[in-house]
This record gives sequence, structure tokens and C-alpha cells, in this order.
Amino acid sequence: MKRLLIMVLGGFVLATPLYAALKPGAQAPNFTTQATLAGKPFTFSLAEALKTGPVVLYFYPAAFTPGCTVEAHEFAEATDKFKALGATVIGVSHDPIEKLNRFSVSECRNKFAVAADADQSITKAYDAVLMENPEYANRTSYVISPGGKIIYEYTAMNPDKHVKNTMAAVQKWQAEHKKGS
Repeated sequence: MKRLLIMVLGGFVLATPLYAALKPGAQAPNFTTQATLAGKPFTFSLAEALKTGPVVLYFYPAAFTPGCTVEAHEFAEATDKFKALGATVIGVSHDPIEKLNRFSVSECRNKFAVAADADQSITKAYDAVLMENPEYANRTSYVISPGGKIIYEYTAMNPDKHVKNTMAAVQKWQAEHKKGS
């Protein structure tokens, strides 16, 4: 009976969306970190990336795990559409850069960068720590405007809606931005 109760409560927690603290309108914490694209390490700067357009910043628990692999594949498939909208995609996890070099080639399909956050300083600044297992990031996606404001946030362990939702947020921002021009 106790085991059944734990399983039911665990299922409820997984089915219930969790919410990150950084909400639309908040200033996105700036960061610079080691990243990799197509297996080639480089230094990623949020401030530099924002100079070219919005940034889709997504946190994921660990490279090469089932949900993170699905999410990476979906972002890889959508990267050209994000680029056409002027957006940069970058994933962040606690994984070491050596592991991310492989992940960026195989699962990210050489399409977008992934960044190492070994000390979780970025994950903590974006309130994306997985509460049930704090050494990992929660699956949280942000869209950040070129002005450095968060324009969209979505947290759910299920990877299915992260790409669709962030794409819609970038498209909405783009439409509003073009109206104001």
C-alpha cells in the first residue's frame, strides 16, 4: 500500500508542471560559459548572442538520457526555423564539455550549441535546479529578447512541448517587433 501511494504521488508530481521563478518581464541573468557546437568548444556569451536576436535558452538534466535526447533532436530539427526568425538556440546542463562535445554532434546533430554549467551557477541564476535531484537542471526553457528580458518561460519534465512553445514565443515576439518598427 505504501509503495502504491508513493507511485501515485510520484506520477502526480511528474504530471504536474513545475514553474521556474524567472517570469516574463524579468531581466535575464547574463552569463559567459564554455559551450560546444558540432563538437568544437567555444566561449558562449549571452550578451553577444542577444546582439543578433532573441535567444532560446533551455536547461536539461543530462546529456544522453532519453528525454534530453528527444528534446535535443526536436531542437535540432527546428534550428533552421529559429535561425530564420533571428533566434539563437542554446542548451545548458551540468555535463562536462567533453561529454557535450559528443552530444552536440550526435544528438544536437551539429545544429545548435550546448553549454557546460559544471558549478550550476547558470542553472541557479535561472532558478532551473531540479528540486527532486538538485545536482541536475530541471527541464526549463526560456526565450530572451535582445533587450535582455525574459519573454517566455516553460517548465515541464516532459520534453514534448518545449520546442513548439518556444517557437511560438519567438514568432509572437517577431510579429510584435515588426509591428513596432
